[in-house]
Amino acid sequence: MKYKNSIKYESDQRYEKKVFFIYFSLILLLFFSISPPSLSSTREKPLTVAEMSNFTATSRYADVTNFIKELQRQTSFLRVETLCVSPEGRAVPLLVIGEPVPSSPLALSDDGRAVVYIQANIHAGEVEGKEASLMVARDIILKEKPLFLDKLVILIAPIFNADGNEKISPENRRNQVGPEKGVGVRYNGQNLDLNRDGIKLESPEVQGLVRNVLMRWDPALLVDCHTTNGSYHEEPVTYVWGLNPNGDTSLIKYMREKMMPTTNKNLREKYKVLSIPYGNFMDFNNPEKGWRPSGPQPRYLTNYIGLRNRLAILNENYAYADYKTRVLGCYYFLLSILEYCSNNKDGIVQLTRNADRKTIQRGMRPSEDDIFAVEYELKPLKDKVTIRGWEMEVMPRESGWPRVKKKDKKKTYIIPYFSDFVPKRSVPFPYAYLIPAASPEITEKLLQHGLLVEKTRESVSLEVESFQIKEIKGASRLYQGHYLNSVKGEYLMEKKEFPEGTLFVTTAQPLANVVAYLLEPESDDGLLVWNFFDRYLVSQWRREPQTYPVYRLLKPANLAKESIK
Repeated sequence: MKYKNSIKYESDQRYEKKVFFIYFSLILLLFFSISPPSLSSTREKPLTVAEMSNFTATSRYADVTNFIKELQRQTSFLRVETLCVSPEGRAVPLLVIGEPVPSSPLALSDDGRAVVYIQANIHAGEVEGKEASLMVARDIILKEKPLFLDKLVILIAPIFNADGNEKISPENRRNQVGPEKGVGVRYNGQNLDLNRDGIKLESPEVQGLVRNVLMRWDPALLVDCHTTNGSYHEEPVTYVWGLNPNGDTSLIKYMREKMMPTTNKNLREKYKVLSIPYGNFMDFNNPEKGWRPSGPQPRYLTNYIGLRNRLAILNENYAYADYKTRVLGCYYFLLSILEYCSNNKDGIVQLTRNADRKTIQRGMRPSEDDIFAVEYELKPLKDKVTIRGWEMEVMPRESGWPRVKKKDKKKTYIIPYFSDFVPKRSVPFPYAYLIPAASPEITEKLLQHGLLVEKTRESVSLEVESFQIKEIKGASRLYQGHYLNSVKGEYLMEKKEFPEGTLFVTTAQPLANVVAYLLEPESDDGLLVWNFFDRYLVSQWRREPQTYPVYRLLKPANLAKESIK
């Protein structure tokens, strides 16, 4: 009997242990179900204003900065620098994304990664890039294995025109489809169009871009996000590369023949987003005549970047597509670009280094074949472009552009793409430029671009080419705070005495194309055009124009000089 009781007791013990184990497991399960969120839930991704509003609104400055702070709380792959302080006092954030984030650009010297810079909201009524670039930053760095960061350091300025962004109203850009709660304005806090400031550098935003992005980080590629309107078509994404032929043309050829066709294909096949080269019909009454982008002047920042021997993409999202389609199209376009850069990093870096090397070598001993174009001829590319459009009704107006209305019937246009700006008239590329009486404003403007500027340490007599102005005209209408100049004149060789302290700007430097664009008298976008030399061109008491106060030194000469900082 005692034995039986013992067996029963042991059986009861096993049963109680089993019940206890089940009970304890349930307690643990309940405990963890109500405990603080796990790591995976704390990394729940933040949403942009566009996403949270179901694509009816865009973010304000505080929304952008709060979004960035939330990303910083979740990752060590992001550091924030200040690109500039806007005219109205807002710090414009620059996101530096890397694994690891480089402590400074110097840390990249033996690193092997390339730098890519994405810029959005330069026109604050064109907000798709702002929302898309924040989404791209988030979706790269919050992945378990971040995308692209083994090959790239990614810089993003999501709200480049912070002041214009804060003037959000439903009354702005009423021609585009959404967001219904409104967008900002085109101009910055100085009433300037920042995408017309690539040469004159009069805004703190573009000065900050040059000083704190281009000169500091030297990105191999700039992507500038906009929103277009004008011609009707189905493709939500359009793009174009740097167009100015005074830059290294190998970069232009690479962009239009290799990089952008590959990116276009990837965007279409992987993300199901259609894209075409940016442009408008040249003649709405005769669309088959052709398709063309804006001009090649470096006042437009992507053209300016091309002069600096770097790659650049102008992204124009299609205003007549709905807002969500535009944001997502831009998002996938940026991912496609980053994917291309990651896959082709070594080739891109080598391409830009070769461009720098060739530019320096040309300036050391310019030949007769080295020229600077002062007039262009616009020609079509070899391959035509396909535009998925509509039949259109054109209604003339007494003044301004005709009003164009699309009909209900779709039409595909296969037409020439006029985007090849070919030199029509040129001048010889000089060894250096000499400015004997430069004002501090001129010196400062040259230094703002990051140019090597020197001054002579003794007087010297040199044979130089001067430009005798025969006619100078200012534009009748104010443009970006200037009455733009146009000049006519002739070049003369002369022997001239230059005093000690004369500015000497060599073309044997990587930014020689920028040097020439700023200082050539017949440059279509130089400092003469933008009125910086006005006080020298017409004397106070006489009406006739004077000699342009910048002289071209055509042949190498060894001079005693020192750098200006």
